[in-house]
Amino acid sequence: MFSKRVWFVVSLLLIMALVLSACAKTGPAAGEKFTFGMLLIGPSTDMGWSQAHYDAGLYVQEKLPGTEMIYLENVFQGTGGQVQTGAELATDMATNKGAKLVIFNSDDMKDNAIKFAQEHPDVYVIHASGDAAWKEGKNYVDLPNLKNIMGEMEYGKMIAGCAAALTTQTGKIGFLGPLINEETRRFAASAYLGAKYCWSEYLEKDPAELEFKVTWIGFWFNLPGTTLDPTQVADDFYNTGYDVVISSIDTTEALTEAKKFVADGKQVWAIPYDYAKACEGADDVCLGVEYFNWGPAYLAAIKSIQDGTWKSSFDLNGPDWSDINNPDTSAVGFNKGGALSEENSALIDKFIGELGGGLNLWTGPINLQDGTQYLADGVAATKQEIWYLPQLLEGMEGQSE
Repeated sequence: MFSKRVWFVVSLLLIMALVLSACAKTGPAAGEKFTFGMLLIGPSTDMGWSQAHYDAGLYVQEKLPGTEMIYLENVFQGTGGQVQTGAELATDMATNKGAKLVIFNSDDMKDNAIKFAQEHPDVYVIHASGDAAWKEGKNYVDLPNLKNIMGEMEYGKMIAGCAAALTTQTGKIGFLGPLINEETRRFAASAYLGAKYCWSEYLEKDPAELEFKVTWIGFWFNLPGTTLDPTQVADDFYNTGYDVVISSIDTTEALTEAKKFVADGKQVWAIPYDYAKACEGADDVCLGVEYFNWGPAYLAAIKSIQDGTWKSSFDLNGPDWSDINNPDTSAVGFNKGGALSEENSALIDKFIGELGGGLNLWTGPINLQDGTQYLADGVAATKQEIWYLPQLLEGMEGQSE
């Protein structure tokens, strides 16, 4: 028979084993590294889309010890881009650099994200802005290792549109767009809906008197010889009476040009996009910036990998209406710029409060640009009807395809 001392030692060892086992399930062991890769469509210092993702990677590293980000910039095919495909670059990250997760950060990378996920079922994949993991979407692909994450930027664009409508002195708002696809159409349309609402409801002006023009450059940022020059597009807006330009490209040409026009004595403003600090250096012409905050979603995804709760999903994350600029909880925010007047700042707060309280601008009657009815009077759009918007809306000027 075992002595009491032996039983005590055995019991103690069992308890220690259980404790160690429980600790192992909460995350990597001490000193174990979790490497995640990030493929950026543009530079990590673009003051826009790619920098917002890069900063999210830094956020993860800060919040979750043991994580390490590796990244590549300018991952696109064509002038100035990578020779290798996104799938090939991701394969190198996983096979040769130890990445357990690869983040594809652009809609342009959809095919490569799916291809890589299919060929590497043991590596986790996040595609920002895609819809392949959306079971109720049009492009669903059953891949357990793939997750889509996107911010519900329709709200940010509505706020930007509202700020533009409240500020314009000419009633002419320009929208500097990238390429044309479902994402960019719904964001341009959302900006228009926000502008139209604040123009009519807060300023009590006739919506027919509001001009809203969209010009697309052909890509997410300037590719000399391939796209329209966004500097020239911004100048064209300002030279033809459009005194507020809402940018929806990854870079800050609209702000840069607005500063030049103001220096020449003209009264114009701009609203950049994507990145929380985009107004820096141009606060005197910046009305504010609607931006993405990817950090909390990427942090939660990596934690789910570590604790074994990962699931393929389509995550469309909205603002935290209690504080849309909370860096730990809100996927979409709006930082006011120095050029936004005190009176209009208060109206923006009112508008944000209405949106958070249930105001739905995607409610009919809404017609498409060609005049066909899209939403009947009083009918709220489904997520699919917003996501897959086929045209710009009636009242908007610009190409739909």
